[in-house]
Amino acid sequence: MPAWLTIVLIIIVLVVVAAILLAVRAGRRKQLQKTFGPEYDRVVADSDSRTEAERELRDREKRHAELELKPLSAESKARYSVAWEEVQIQFVDAPETAVTTADELTTRLIAERGYPTGDYDDQLATLSVGHARTLEHYRDAHAISERSKSGEASTEDLRQALVHYRALFADLLGENPVRSEGATQPATEPKVPAQQINNHDSDVADSRPDATSR
Repeated sequence: MPAWLTIVLIIIVLVVVAAILLAVRAGRRKQLQKTFGPEYDRVVADSDSRTEAERELRDREKRHAELELKPLSAESKARYSVAWEEVQIQFVDAPETAVTTADELTTRLIAERGYPTGDYDDQLATLSVGHARTLEHYRDAHAISERSKSGEASTEDLRQALVHYRALFADLLGENPVRSEGATQPATEPKVPAQQINNHDSDVADSRPDATSR
């Protein structure tokens, strides 16, 4: 075989191998983007390179696969729903206390589902695999809760925190935590009871269902 033909064949093989590797990498990237949603872009932005970011996300998937996640029983779901309704009612008279309780209740739910709750960053990392699309709500809620501890959060901030907590809470619960008999569920983020602020907030504390609606 002529030397030039050998070189051509080698080049062709290398091109084919490169194309396969690129296709595999593109497939993995697409799967990561599908799994992590907006969290993918966030991690890429916070990393030195896309390769490093994708390595981090794959590590999260491995750690997530090692968890023993547990579905909630119907009794647990009902218990958490009642507890959340009480938090929303509590917000009317004690918004700071209600947000603190919402944080504690969400942490208990995270733990009961089988996720780690010790280190906040580890908590976010493992939650991001299955709940990436509501994770930013949890970050925002946590940030407001931290500001609240030093008295730097307004009532409107606290109201938003409860809305944010509820997004992840409902995602973990698998259903809307507040259900009213005969009521139509809103298509957008749920409102929470709030004190009147500039005449534009609404109080929905009377939406708590009775025992027959659960």
